[in-house]
Amino acid sequence: MRTRISIDVTAEDRRRLEAVVVDRNTPQKHVWRAQIVLLSAAGAGTTVIMREAGVSKTAVWRWQERFMAEGVDGLLRDKMRPPGRAPVTSERVAEVVRLTQMEPPHEATHWTARAMAKACGLAVSTVQEIWKAHGLAPHRWRAFKLSTDPAFVAKLHDVVGLYVDPPAHAVVLSVDEKSQTQALDRTQPGLPMKPGAPGP
Repeated sequence: MRTRISIDVTAEDRRRLEAVVVDRNTPQKHVWRAQIVLLSAAGAGTTVIMREAGVSKTAVWRWQERFMAEGVDGLLRDKMRPPGRAPVTSERVAEVVRLTQMEPPHEATHWTARAMAKACGLAVSTVQEIWKAHGLAPHRWRAFKLSTDPAFVAKLHDVVGLYVDPPAHAVVLSVDEKSQTQALDRTQPGLPMKPGAPGP
């Protein structure tokens, strides 16, 4: 069990601590740290300090010890903590982007986050963050059917040209096929005829 400690506060330290408490612009964490030391110097017990400052027992003990070791400056300064994980270098990010745009080495249609993480030695969440930042989604494929009409390219140029650079005093109208009516033959053969069912 922790024994009761005695904190000696000099007149200069007391003046600084009281200024911290009364200053309305002081961060709240600095206010209760100063209160802990002032109450400790006045002889208040841990229970009283916890109630007055609104903090836990371990917080009271931590800031009493910090004041005894580093003085008022130790109360007003937060210790630097190392980052949770080291930032990924730009070279490794570039490597992930480069590999994503290439075929995967294994028998798969696309990269998965888990496979990329294993190949690059990164966490899956890191790979996902890099993909999101660069707008990459290897699992998402977008495709459309291209007409087999030999004159398709010439027709495309004609139609797009009407919209991009229409003739003077002309009105360009676009007529689409009827809904659910296919203009081209089906790529898959129709089902065989059945009694009571319409033909293809």
